[in-house]
Amino acid sequence: MPEISLNVLDVTENSTRAGAKLVQLFVAADHKADTLTIKIRDDGCGMTPEQVEQVTDPFFTTRTTRKVGLGIPFYKYAAESTGGSFSIDSEVGKGTVVTAVFGLSHIDRMPLGDISSTVHTLVVYHPETDFVYTYQVDDRSFVLDTREFKGILGDVPFSEPEVSQYIMDFLTENKADVDRGAVI
Repeated sequence: MPEISLNVLDVTENSTRAGAKLVQLFVAADHKADTLTIKIRDDGCGMTPEQVEQVTDPFFTTRTTRKVGLGIPFYKYAAESTGGSFSIDSEVGKGTVVTAVFGLSHIDRMPLGDISSTVHTLVVYHPETDFVYTYQVDDRSFVLDTREFKGILGDVPFSEPEVSQYIMDFLTENKADVDRGAVI
């Protein structure tokens, strides 16, 4: 995939397919440590230890629509090829945590890409799932928590054009404020 945000979309879609009611997405760039850390935590059905071992094999998938599962293996390779790391912790009935750490300034690190559009897509098209998205650059950050939005909006769906646009504007403006011109 040409940008990390597409890997984030793929892994988070796995969380929604696993029945997650809450997905926590944490994206943090730390210039001093020279790392870009992305952690996706869900409360979905989880995986057995055997599935966790197999999930990084491109010829393993639980889906019936295809015989290969390239998303996780490519994501793992992308992180490790920058001198970073990749881990999956999961427990059946509890959920899964996928953590990818990239070398921030490494020449082979793909750009983060349009993470705001990725989060917007997840929030708008998965109304049954709550998302807590934290975006951090060094000591600056912001949080989007769909539970707060739902508390304010009541029964108004996120897919309403005005609401959808507000969410996109919220993500874009807050990211720009946190980035302060840095390209992640």
